Amino acid sequence: MKMFVWLFIIFVVLIVVFGVSIFNKLVRARNQAKNGFAQIDVQLKRRHDLIPNLVETAKRYLTHEEETLTRVISARNHAQNLQDSHKHQPDSQEHMALFAKAEGMLSKALSQFSAVVEAYPELKADSMIKELMDELTNTENRIGFARQHYNDSVMFYNNDREVFPNNLVSTTFGFRPLSPLVFADRDTIAKAPNVNLG
Repeated sequence: MKMFVWLFIIFVVLIVVFGVSIFNKLVRARNQAKNGFAQIDVQLKRRHDLIPNLVETAKRYLTHEEETLTRVISARNHAQNLQDSHKHQPDSQEHMALFAKAEGMLSKALSQFSAVVEAYPELKADSMIKELMDELTNTENRIGFARQHYNDSVMFYNNDREVFPNNLVSTTFGFRPLSPLVFADRDTIAKAPNVNLG
């Protein structure tokens, strides 16, 4: 009888240790994914901060392109307001869909802006515009890398929380699935704005 009690205690201790290790693994994976989302936030803020300077510099050349400039600023303001009001909610599919749509609209407006810049040789030759467009291109590349890292982290976390026996721990302790960041217009956001100022 004594041996049975000891075996039962050892079994319970092993189950608890195993459960704690799964819990800790899920916490680490979730935190890594949330950190990845925070890195996207940093790069998007950088892009949002560059756009007003770019538009302001281009205004003196683009007197007949007011609609394009307004569209860029409007899309930028919408994306920034959404980013500011919904800090770090990768576990909300609704938020992620809104977030992706707003950033996709901004990328589309920036692509149209880049096309307009191509049509104005004096604008393309402006050193300030060239510098800002280069900075914007670098930022777009950083956003792409940060998004890829975040989406990979989300995949690993979601896999960890769904496999057995991890799913027992994740369900018990409320580990919700995280949503990857998928932009609606992949062709627009997948590539940085086409900048050819040479």
